[in-house]
Amino acid sequence: MEVHTGSSKARVERLEGLSFKVYIHSAPEKGKANKELIEAISDYFGVTKGEVEIVSGLRSKKKMVNIMSI
Repeated sequence: MEVHTGSSKARVERLEGLSFKVYIHSAPEKGKANKELIEAISDYFGVTKGEVEIVSGLRSKKKMVNIMSI
């Protein structure tokens, strides 16, 4: 998953296979971008925020995310 910050609107784009690009508004400071990423992913897949976990890449634009109910 590739995350792009500074977008005017949060959205998720599916790429090939299981790859996604996520655009979020928040800046990558004090965990704000990661929180918004979790919200965007949970909305896109129709799951709760508690079911979305960032497995790796907490401080990177490239992240691995686990969705527990999928």
